[in-house]
Amino acid sequence: MKEFDYIIIGGGCAGLSLAYELEIQEKLKDKTLAIIEPRQEYKKDKTWSFWKVTPHNFDDCVKKSWESFTINIPGKTNYLECKNYPYQSIDSGLFYEKINNKLKGNKNISFFKDITEISKKNSFIFNSVPEIKKSHLNLWQHFCGVEIETKNNFFDEEIFNLMDFDCEQRESVHFFYTLPYSKKKALVETTWLSKMNDNSQKDYDEQIKNYIEKHLKIKNYEITYKEEGAIPLFYPSYKKEKNKINIGTAGGMTRLSTGYTFLNIQEHCKFIRENIENISNTKKYEISKKYQFLDDIFLRVLDKHPEEMSNIFFNMFKTSPKTVIKFLSNKSNYLEDLNIILKMPKWMFIKALFY
Repeated sequence: MKEFDYIIIGGGCAGLSLAYELEIQEKLKDKTLAIIEPRQEYKKDKTWSFWKVTPHNFDDCVKKSWESFTINIPGKTNYLECKNYPYQSIDSGLFYEKINNKLKGNKNISFFKDITEISKKNSFIFNSVPEIKKSHLNLWQHFCGVEIETKNNFFDEEIFNLMDFDCEQRESVHFFYTLPYSKKKALVETTWLSKMNDNSQKDYDEQIKNYIEKHLKIKNYEITYKEEGAIPLFYPSYKKEKNKINIGTAGGMTRLSTGYTFLNIQEHCKFIRENIENISNTKKYEISKKYQFLDDIFLRVLDKHPEEMSNIFFNMFKTSPKTVIKFLSNKSNYLEDLNIILKMPKWMFIKALFY
């Protein structure tokens, strides 16, 4: 069986980002790489959105960028600006096409459908497939989004709605999210933060239909694309293994309080590339312990007091948007952290330390 210097298990966002980073920085000129990915074809299947707090390799895959956003609870709307850190939305179809076109030019890179097709005995493995143990106690961010096209101009394409809590909560945390790509096109998404024990929360089509027709009051529209997913708001199982590093969600690159993963993946890929010559002895890369600690408390409060979360999120954004964005994107300093913490209900969060 054929052997490779490196194996990437999972050719999704994390796996392809790593392969691309190694390729463009010429780390695969004299090394062989196998990418294990079972999908039959690459096509648009996700939308990755984030505040651009650091540069990345995929500006040409950005479908739309915004410098203003809103967050609202029943009866109140907060209008905010993010000019320093624009919010970007990446089209996964463009991302896959860009990377695969680049990788095709290197004969040292091969794709396989299954790991059993190759020998992994002497390879260094980068694994992006998380090992998730099912538990009714685990919190998830689960969502369904549709891209719609309206007959008439409807959307203000310069401002997106980050969170609209003016909807049924069903004893969990629920909000809608709207990204207007043009005056006639937008992604409308229903998002839940819950343990996924209540299947009634998964009537996504009905939720979206009601929101579009009754809340946004759009009657004449066509659905052109749909996506669905679930992001674990807990770290997957991890055990240290020789010659193996986990990447992506499997490697703890999802920020648990937000679900943001894309930019963390890009930073992890750069770290791996910078240390690739000594990768076997490189320390584990992880999101700062500070954010792990703060997210743990935040998620305990969310678990115990879901009914308070819409106000907590709304009040968080009463600080400077720049401060909140840096905090949510792992780039805040301790003074900025303190500004966020002071907006939280103190006693509720103090009690959460002892749950």
